[in-house]
Amino acid sequence: MSAKNTNKLNIPEARAAMDKFKMEAASEVGVNLKQGYNGDLTSREAGSVGGQMVKKMIESYEKGL
Repeated sequence: MSAKNTNKLNIPEARAAMDKFKMEAASEVGVNLKQGYNGDLTSREAGSVGGQMVKKMIESYEKGL
């Protein structure tokens, strides 16, 4: 099975910023992400990174209100 990334961004130019955001969120929750393949993460680790990203996006939106 290939490890092909099929995620599509609405704005492709945002990929670098999103990758940086993901790395920052992972660092904040103590998950050691690396560039490239991270398929060895547990579901809990992956979920905590995603949850932290959502939390930061909501905080940003609320500050803009």
